[in-house]
Amino acid sequence: MPLWIPITIAAAFLQNLRSTWQKQLAGDLSATAATYVRFSFGLPVACVYLWGLNRLGGIPLPSPNAMFFIYCAIGGFTQIIGTFLLVALFAYRNFAVGTTYSKTETVQAALFGIIVLGDHPSAGAVAAILVSLAGVIAISMAKSHLTVMNFVRSLTERPTLMGIGTGAGFGISAVCYRAASLSFGRDDFLMPAAFTLVTVLIIQTVAMTIWLGLREPSQLAGTMRAWRVSSLVGLAGALASMGWFTAMTIENAAYVRALGQIELVFTFASSHFLFKEKTVRLEFIGIALVICGLLLLLFLR
Repeated sequence: MPLWIPITIAAAFLQNLRSTWQKQLAGDLSATAATYVRFSFGLPVACVYLWGLNRLGGIPLPSPNAMFFIYCAIGGFTQIIGTFLLVALFAYRNFAVGTTYSKTETVQAALFGIIVLGDHPSAGAVAAILVSLAGVIAISMAKSHLTVMNFVRSLTERPTLMGIGTGAGFGISAVCYRAASLSFGRDDFLMPAAFTLVTVLIIQTVAMTIWLGLREPSQLAGTMRAWRVSSLVGLAGALASMGWFTAMTIENAAYVRALGQIELVFTFASSHFLFKEKTVRLEFIGIALVICGLLLLLFLR
């Protein structure tokens, strides 16, 4: 089994765990501050990881070039923009439409990967991505009680455009992170991925610290008051990011993000079997499509 597969599955599981802890901050912090926590409290963890690879693992630090920093900056800011758009969607009555369209991230990552890196997915991988995308959309529609007609009619509405923008932000950032790691031209993948992660987190932490300091200073202090949960969010987020960045250094970013949708399977399993939440037929169909898409990706990529 290729190494990027178990790394991606582990990253998806850790991301699901991070999201669970992040929700605990929702009552005390704004959505922006809760997002900030994943960067600022994750940065020290990523720095320790980078230090360990260098000092304990004996892996030399890379020599970054101008393109590396350009890719890191674009990736870091597009991820922030994508997150902001996703948060802003909740202010709209029909936010569910926008969040559903944001799931086009994997398709957009494939397109940006072709443009930026020349990462052309195989026909089997394209089919797998589209099948899993159909499953993700079905799950989103089931949870938000959307109808097919409402989904189609919303193509020109602002929430739809914001949702597509959210997917673009996450898709561009994924491709840029892979491009940044590959810009070193090294055969190893752990150090380039770790160095890229730390650089991106520094950019994001500095940018969001300035933003919160100017716009929501009380929230900036609130992140420190909630340091216990914030530290858990930062730890899980950093470990998940280590997995994402490493997997995307090894393999096409679109493949990694597509396989990462296994997070939905984890979420579905916990809500259905552990919390005994009611599941409708469309959700079962969606999960089945996601699983089929992931299997197609693994065997036909």
